[in-house]
Amino acid sequence: MLQYAVKRFLSLCATLIASSLVIFAVVEVIPGDPASFMLGLNAAPDTVAALREELGLSGSLHTRYLDWIGGMLVGDFGTSYTYRVPVAELVAARVSVSLPLALYALILSTAIAFPIGIVAASRRGGLVDVGIMGSTQLGIAVPNFWFAMLLVLFFAVGLRWFSAGGFAGWDQGLLAGLKSLTLPAFALAVTQASILARIMRSALIDTLEQDFIRTARAKGLTRRQAMARHALRNAMIPVLTIVGLQFSFLLAGAIIIENVFFLPGLGRLVFQGITQRDLVVVESVVMLLVFAVIVVNFMVDITYALVDPRLRIRS
Repeated sequence: MLQYAVKRFLSLCATLIASSLVIFAVVEVIPGDPASFMLGLNAAPDTVAALREELGLSGSLHTRYLDWIGGMLVGDFGTSYTYRVPVAELVAARVSVSLPLALYALILSTAIAFPIGIVAASRRGGLVDVGIMGSTQLGIAVPNFWFAMLLVLFFAVGLRWFSAGGFAGWDQGLLAGLKSLTLPAFALAVTQASILARIMRSALIDTLEQDFIRTARAKGLTRRQAMARHALRNAMIPVLTIVGLQFSFLLAGAIIIENVFFLPGLGRLVFQGITQRDLVVVESVVMLLVFAVIVVNFMVDITYALVDPRLRIRS
């Protein structure tokens, strides 16, 4: 197990290094000069040069890359060109929205997907199975931003149960904060629940056809008992991987939903950084999101090995 964990950790480190190079290179090749963008078209060249020096844009690419990485390793993400505050402060304020939103959406998607996936597998080929699979196909096909707008029209504009956008803030209480995140979390959860339900159904069907399930049935267990005692645990192995990937997506991929609901999260911060040519914010936040995704996948791999001993033996 230790050898398996070490290999996965070394892979994590290599992926982080490669990701940082790609992020830095992509951001640096974006057309336009941030200093010129901030000062306007009529700015004097010496003023632009002075601002480039202040922002640390006058050094060579490899020097700027090493300074950026070295700063991130000690918790210094630089200072935002636009807001004139440390990026770490911006991230700390925004992650208090994005992280609960991702967790909320993951809980909703899991709570929806597991029961309907199990029901679909137990009723394989029946009308219930066909109906569930048709509904999940629709959930995958419908864009989440379009579904988000439908939720706003129905629950915010029509019934007025929720606000159409914005975030109440955790200082207003836990219930007020969760209420602000309910519609965006549900909009994010629908697609992920549809995918997870189909994976759950397929994994259960494959497991129920294995020899050890037939042996359990031959010993007198009913289909429901065999599923509860043996099939579910083994079917969870691929499902765990999907759940980990979904959390990564929900944390890093909620840019559109955060903009639809005007949530002050990391996704909206990245969007604002791109439009304002705030390279420090874009590089640092994207790198943090990539780091979160890779760490979550690392944890999923370790959990996967704990559930499936065959991986530890192979390593």
